[in-house]
Amino acid sequence: MKVLQLCNKPPYPPVDGGTMAMNSITQGLLARGCQVKVLTVATDKHPVRENQIPPGYREQTGFEAVYIDLGIKVLPAMGAMLGGESYHVKRYVSNDFAQKLKQILEQEQFDIVHVESIFLTPYVPIIRKHSQAKVILRAHNVEHLIWKRIAHSCRNPFKRWYLKHLSLTLRAYELEHLADYDGVVCITRNDADRFVGAGCRRPVVSIPFGVTPPALPQVEEEPDSLFHIGAMDWMPNRESIKWLLDEVWPLVHAQVPQAKLYLAGRKMPEQWMQSHIEGVTVVGEVDDAMQFIGSKKINVVPLLSGSGIRVKIIEAMSAGKAVVTTTVGAQGIDYTDGVNILIADTPQEFADRIKRCLQDDAFCRQVGQAAARLIAEQYDIDTLTGQLLEFYNERIEK
Repeated sequence: MKVLQLCNKPPYPPVDGGTMAMNSITQGLLARGCQVKVLTVATDKHPVRENQIPPGYREQTGFEAVYIDLGIKVLPAMGAMLGGESYHVKRYVSNDFAQKLKQILEQEQFDIVHVESIFLTPYVPIIRKHSQAKVILRAHNVEHLIWKRIAHSCRNPFKRWYLKHLSLTLRAYELEHLADYDGVVCITRNDADRFVGAGCRRPVVSIPFGVTPPALPQVEEEPDSLFHIGAMDWMPNRESIKWLLDEVWPLVHAQVPQAKLYLAGRKMPEQWMQSHIEGVTVVGEVDDAMQFIGSKKINVVPLLSGSGIRVKIIEAMSAGKAVVTTTVGAQGIDYTDGVNILIADTPQEFADRIKRCLQDDAFCRQVGQAAARLIAEQYDIDTLTGQLLEFYNERIEK
């Protein structure tokens, strides 16, 4: 099978949850003997890191990138607002990307065009015109829900109004244009149910993010250590860390003063890099995520908004780490609370769950070991790739 994978940001190197999810598709399909061509958007926020892309990856995927300026521009934003258009989507419209896509489709024939994210939907008409391939959307999230929750939590009245407007126009676009595809692959069952419940009549399936259990480096685990790792240019992550520092950490530190919290991730806000909070170390971007994860004891993911599945939670669980998160953070994972993950939705509950892990080492390790077994059994990349190929073939045969 020959697959063209369209990405809304460079999938390699896999430096955050979204890129890891896209790269897992690439690697899973290649391992199954498929031919994969990768065409990606590159932006100022997510540039192509040329020196980090191995020649073997380029050769296997025919990797190509087209730069799009996604910077916020006042006049186009106002035009989209007045016209009732989704500015989130409109920013991705590019003549250069359209021409490159057209060129590829005219030179090669594909069985499947796999589109990562609703934001690349404006290019579906070009695919239809120049290819007989079936077009599949992979929905990493229900995008408008993220912005709806962010708008709800915003305190600035004007900003809240504008964010709500963005979420409504994105919702209208997202739900209307699901019909442009031959099938939709969601990462969670919750997201799939939302699309079906909103009237999507295209075939929808949920196939979660797959991982290959990592080989953790031989590093010593620091006692009484908590960690969070995630890209801080994603607004729900910033929101969650603010809640953690303002509402949860004072409760933890008061009861377990020896506890230490480490915050890692790209694009860490300067205010946190310069902060001096007792017991908190702001690391910023780390060179080796698995070494960082291996050196810490408990993963905390206090996510308050978002949909889809949190790849960093899957990664930490696969490494045998106990994870304390919210109901939102754990969505899409087939978990059992108190067995392979710990769920808490209020500051006091979150602090209590952390405290138990810190004070009961046997329990903490038991949760981590159960988490690793769950991921190995249900989130194996080869098994999930097989499910994706089955969905592809069903669409091709229609």
